Amino acid sequence: MQINTLLQETVDIAQKAGQIISSRWEKARDIKKKGRIDLVTDTDLAVEAYLKKSLAGLVPNADFLAEESASSLELGANKTWIIDPLDGTTNFAHHIPMVAVSIALWEKNAPLLGVIHLPILKETFCAGHGLGAHLNGRRIQATATAEMENALVATGFPYSIDRDVDEVLAPLRRVLTAARGVRRPGSAATDLAYLACGRYDAFYELGLKPWDTAAGLVLVREAGGRVTRFDGSPYAPGDRDILATNKYMHPEMVRILKTGDPETKNN
Repeated sequence: MQINTLLQETVDIAQKAGQIISSRWEKARDIKKKGRIDLVTDTDLAVEAYLKKSLAGLVPNADFLAEESASSLELGANKTWIIDPLDGTTNFAHHIPMVAVSIALWEKNAPLLGVIHLPILKETFCAGHGLGAHLNGRRIQATATAEMENALVATGFPYSIDRDVDEVLAPLRRVLTAARGVRRPGSAATDLAYLACGRYDAFYELGLKPWDTAAGLVLVREAGGRVTRFDGSPYAPGDRDILATNKYMHPEMVRILKTGDPETKNN
């Protein structure tokens, strides 16, 4: 199957998965805890089951790396569907509309396509390798912002915040004092999609899993942005930290996250 055809089939599946979320939006949530602040709902499980059944027919013998059923974080040698059935479960539990279905297809540690569908906001972001990135059928591009004082930066906080709070607060303090503003919507897939379409200029976070970032990485790259680790080294889904920016902001964000503001440190 051609990549553009496969991408459209994946978009259709993501949107149908989103209908499951939308149909349950006003209903009572069956919420359980996976950790102290890490939630799972019956909707997460229903959407994941639908996605695995539907995507299995698109690519024969493909593996799955899915949030609610993964036994490992490793990508295999085969094509692998990396899926988050409901990114932003805490948002869903509190009726905050930043929730997303995130689907990526990778092969041998290289991305082939990514789809992020926001069912409550009715936005579908998609990208295929070499095909560019799109929002509801319209081509999108990362921003050209080059100065931190003009930048809107997104971030998030890990479920391990109780033990990682100092590691989170140190870079946050530097970014807050350097950027125009910082946002924390609570869905990494949404953050990366918003960066790809020019709503944010940069995004960084600690402690994300492969299903949080795999689709967004494809979107950002195809929209002309960059994705690395905090120190500028190559990023792979599941790494400890991620930095995504437009192509102009990257060096400054690396400096701030890695060493802080040089001018402040030397004063």
